[in-house]
Amino acid sequence: MQVPFVKMHGLGNDFVVLDGRVSPLPPMDAALASALAHRHLGIGCDQLVVLEPSSVADFKARFFNADGSESGACGNASRAIGLLHGQPARIETLGGILHATPTDAGISVDMGEPRFDWDAIPLAYAMDTLTMPVGWEELDGPTAVNVGNPHVIFFTPDCHAVPMDRLGPIIEHDPLFPERVNVNVATVESRSAIRLRVWERGAGLTLACGTGACATAVGAMRRGLVDRDVRVTLPGGTLRIQWGADNRITMTGPATESFRGSFELANYR
Repeated sequence: MQVPFVKMHGLGNDFVVLDGRVSPLPPMDAALASALAHRHLGIGCDQLVVLEPSSVADFKARFFNADGSESGACGNASRAIGLLHGQPARIETLGGILHATPTDAGISVDMGEPRFDWDAIPLAYAMDTLTMPVGWEELDGPTAVNVGNPHVIFFTPDCHAVPMDRLGPIIEHDPLFPERVNVNVATVESRSAIRLRVWERGAGLTLACGTGACATAVGAMRRGLVDRDVRVTLPGGTLRIQWGADNRITMTGPATESFRGSFELANYR
């Protein structure tokens, strides 16, 4: 069985998109998702995205990390499938319904309302999520935000000096985070600019992370470090994050289609 796909990326955070909105796709599971995401033996991507029909939105999107685990949301992938759809869309996800709209600046996505309660992150036990009384080596006192998936954010003088390849997996798998966590290290450069690196849960260090940019911006806003409209620059490029008076987060940035192809399903089973 030949299965078509679209390879896309948002600021270098890359995706394989399988479109099952019209023709049904084979069932997706962790083994198949991780096999397709493999950089050397598969198509290669940070996340695999499966589009399906929805009874509550224009369509449904499921997001699978490179290790095969399923995530509730993916900001960069939401922009990519917004580009693929080509018009305003309501997208059903495990993290809630997102709204994607094409604009002159790329794709704008209403990411919904952030959550801050310790059991909404979730954490293993109750604590203040604005300034958490925990640390890992040089990283301490983080803030935590759930924007469809869990994020912990550390504000540092130089985010590029942090050994994320070593500390990222340690923090991701710490028992404090029962569903694991995305790890963000950020440097506030001005009231309107943040520099960011992200270790993504299930994917590792990526060039960009849309939900990480949203979580980091909101975390900085909660601490009074930045204004409610900021530019977040990641290794792959810059996103604009706004946190409105209605408590909803809007993320705006580019998305790109790289190429299209197909694969033989039997080769990955």
